[in-house]
Amino acid sequence: LCFAQKDVFQLKDIEKIAPKEKGITSMSVKEILQSLVDDGMVDTDRIGTSNYFWAFPSKALNARKRKLEELESQFAESSQKKEVLQKSIEKSKIGREDTAERAALIEELAALRQKKEQLKAEVDKYRECDPDVIEEMRKTNKIAMEAANRWTDNIFSIKSWAKRKFGFEESRIDKSFGIPEDLDYID
Repeated sequence: LCFAQKDVFQLKDIEKIAPKEKGITSMSVKEILQSLVDDGMVDTDRIGTSNYFWAFPSKALNARKRKLEELESQFAESSQKKEVLQKSIEKSKIGREDTAERAALIEELAALRQKKEQLKAEVDKYRECDPDVIEEMRKTNKIAMEAANRWTDNIFSIKSWAKRKFGFEESRIDKSFGIPEDLDYID
């Protein structure tokens, strides 16, 4: 409607003209006009208390020209990238021709990689004999032994306190609390 008449309209004018000329129901004119404004196909401006709407064919033509130029530049960039990649592929193929020597080297490389994995597995198998690992285990064992002796000392302290405080026999305390008779410090 705005293209055809090449004029500026107010909303009430469009609501009157659109049902007659385009067959649009007058209730949906405002929604359609707003969607055209949102899409940038129709321009709008508020002057005073009125809203004016317009769309000229030259603006649409310029928008299409800009889009075309943008797409052409993207196409040119993509074409250049494609050429660079093609050259890179050709350059990479140099020296990689399938020859008997190359096939033998690839086979040897695969065998060496497999041997490396086997050796790595064997080293992992003997890791527990590694001096560093053994030293770490000794440190851990020492800490655990000190902790066990500390708790044993705590148990003996509580048993002696209970004997003094309540006058229980040592065997009765052991039996009541599930303390083994052979409980002693770890050496």
